[in-house]
Amino acid sequence: MATAGAQRRFCRCACFCSENLYVARYGLHLCFRSEQQLRQDYGPILRSRGCVSTKDFQQLLAELQQEVARRQRLGQESAARKALIASSYHPAQPEVYNSLQDAALAPEFLSVAEYSASPGADLQGLLQRLQTVSEEKRIYRVPVFTASFCQALLEELEHFERSDMPKGRPNTMNNYGVLLHELGLDEPLVTPLRERFLQPLMALLYPDCGGGRLDSHRAFVVKYAPGQDRELGCHYDNAELTLNVALGKAFTGGALYFGGLFQAPAALTEPLEVQHVVGQGVLHRGGQLHGARPLGTGERWNLVVWLRASAVRNRLCPMCCREPDLVDDEGFGDGFTREEPTTVDVCALT
Repeated sequence: MATAGAQRRFCRCACFCSENLYVARYGLHLCFRSEQQLRQDYGPILRSRGCVSTKDFQQLLAELQQEVARRQRLGQESAARKALIASSYHPAQPEVYNSLQDAALAPEFLSVAEYSASPGADLQGLLQRLQTVSEEKRIYRVPVFTASFCQALLEELEHFERSDMPKGRPNTMNNYGVLLHELGLDEPLVTPLRERFLQPLMALLYPDCGGGRLDSHRAFVVKYAPGQDRELGCHYDNAELTLNVALGKAFTGGALYFGGLFQAPAALTEPLEVQHVVGQGVLHRGGQLHGARPLGTGERWNLVVWLRASAVRNRLCPMCCREPDLVDDEGFGDGFTREEPTTVDVCALT
């Protein structure tokens, strides 16, 4: 069934091709428009982090130019991958492609969603049904999927990983995982999860961040394993709100850590650590600075859903902190629309 969001044209901000380019080697997110600008804006901090020789700088410059080119091609290449997967890929667990059923969801999550959508529901009543990880940082936890659904989804993801199908990077910081819209799981799984269950929940938890106006998302699974990605540097998400669900497998380490909002990086001096629990989801604001500690042993797979509200982001791009310069894009794009923005309070900065 087509959703209202799917019928609208979504865009990205032009800053996607110049802002927040992550360089893991130096632990930096960079803005890159030219070599001269790069030297002027980042020369001292790059030298302090080991980019000291001409060869070092030229290698960085080439990597940034390559990343900009990749981002410029991203929408078309992703659409081509999705079409090829739809026509040629044979799932190992076809039932996970069925429309989301209540049986796949943890009873606690169903209860929370039912309460959130009921007449007279309020924040205090909801908080009695959730685990509050941090009242100050507004981070919460709730079981989302059953163990059997997590297992079936994991088996499908591993089957896809072993296939010869083309695979896109989950995001600019993770190299291993799966984009769910390319795999064909957006429509049956993530869209109903957002519309039926997360929307009423987020409307109560985060009304000031567009929680009641969520109209698009970007969903992906990230994988951490020895010899692959093992940790994730400090960052904030290109989203108003985020759901992060641990799918498995057996692992040690890899805890999430949280600081303050990105406008106050000094808050990272005493980060809050949150351990993953398989099947459970962590809810937080997209602007919350966070990262992942190094994996110890085993493999960790997480479903991450960036939840977006165009009524908020049409006013201010969360990545460049300016009025968005809109560029047409594929699918949900980065959640912007060309419609006149509805007045919604931007998420508080404290």
